[in-house]
Amino acid sequence: MLALIAGAVDDRSARGIAAAVSRLVTAGTLPAGTRLPTVRDVARELGISPTTVSEAWRSLARAGAIQTRGRSGTFVAGPSVPRQRLRYAQLGGRVSELGAGLLRDYSTGVPDYDLLPSLTEALKRIGDARLTTSYLDGAVLPRLEEVLRERWPYPPEQLTVVDGALDALDRATGVVVRFGDHVLVEDPAFPPTLDLLETVGATVVGVPIDEHGLRPDALSAALAGCDPVALYLQPRAHNPTGASMTQARADKLARILAKHPGVTVIEDDHAGGIATAPPVSLGRRLPGRTVHVLSFSKSHGPDLRLAAIGGPASVITAVTDRRLLGPGWSSRLLQAVLVDLLTDPATVRQVAHARDEYASRRAALLDALDARGVTATGADGINVWMAVANQQVAMLTLAAHGIAVAPGAPFEVSHGDTDHVRITAGLIRDDFEALADIFAEAAGGPTRVSGPRTANHPRGWR
Repeated sequence: MLALIAGAVDDRSARGIAAAVSRLVTAGTLPAGTRLPTVRDVARELGISPTTVSEAWRSLARAGAIQTRGRSGTFVAGPSVPRQRLRYAQLGGRVSELGAGLLRDYSTGVPDYDLLPSLTEALKRIGDARLTTSYLDGAVLPRLEEVLRERWPYPPEQLTVVDGALDALDRATGVVVRFGDHVLVEDPAFPPTLDLLETVGATVVGVPIDEHGLRPDALSAALAGCDPVALYLQPRAHNPTGASMTQARADKLARILAKHPGVTVIEDDHAGGIATAPPVSLGRRLPGRTVHVLSFSKSHGPDLRLAAIGGPASVITAVTDRRLLGPGWSSRLLQAVLVDLLTDPATVRQVAHARDEYASRRAALLDALDARGVTATGADGINVWMAVANQQVAMLTLAAHGIAVAPGAPFEVSHGDTDHVRITAGLIRDDFEALADIFAEAAGGPTRVSGPRTANHPRGWR
């Protein structure tokens, strides 16, 4: 192995060594899973400094060609995860098997189109404004940054706009997380977040939640069990459970994390303006370590493809610099539309109406399920998390009625004692009683835990 690598190197710079090893990997000469010689052994064989080899190894790791597994050594990386294995791809599992004419698709997690504000008037008001004068213009329209800072739950050191919440999470992850790093996430969590972390080679550790968000005792235990570099959480309208953090809970979590200065908090406030709970953030106590993402997809439209990301300059600057080598900036035309939507009184009233309507729909479905002895949560947002006796049986039962929901398994880091499905209750406009009968049938009988469901202690949390 050592001789093979040495023989392939014709340029003994870090770049040349990395290129030689990369060629061997691409050709299959070094297949996935091959353990590479140590840095010192390679340096000795080539007659160069170990620092040069280390730099080559870092370049290969950043490119995803090799993986460092601590004391176990360095290995050639395996192929990327196929799409069919992604958790995200499993959410619409049975949609394609149902007849389109019969289908009531409550698996999507998308907002009700009819509750979104129209972009027509905003585009008219913008007119032919000249929004870009140079490729080096600022990434954020000054007026939009001003409006965003007014809405931010804490004063961010720096702020930019990217192409949606997942783009923000992807770019923040690229700055903070490296292969093999331990990362804490809520359990359950948003499947694309789990996919993203698994794709970059992070070791994911699930932390249980309750009706107020991440459990402090569980966070303390997770921190004691590993040395994480990041914590990912959804501060309100948690997808899939609907839980929202109180500021008291956020402060308690921040006090725990204050003892672990190496952890960056990455918050995904995906519900934005349609969340019933007020905005909260650990950034009020940990501003230098909190990256907060605010999305406008559910409140103002998925096709705006805009989310704001704010936090410490060390992270946000790295994000904006990297984007200069790709998209450069998010459409300033769409940014101007967003400014108009956020400041137009009629649109503000419309978003408030949507927030109230979603709350009414969730409550109607939860009350109907509760009357039938079904355990479900959904205090905020557009989703309801329903306990079922068996996920597959529940999905098949609902499919027989022409109804699609999202399976619960892709959301789970570790499977508990109860199966679940996620229902996009925000898309249910009426017929709650009849639908509750079908959902109760799919749940497989009473799955209720004792105690009434209230705002402070909703039924369904174990």
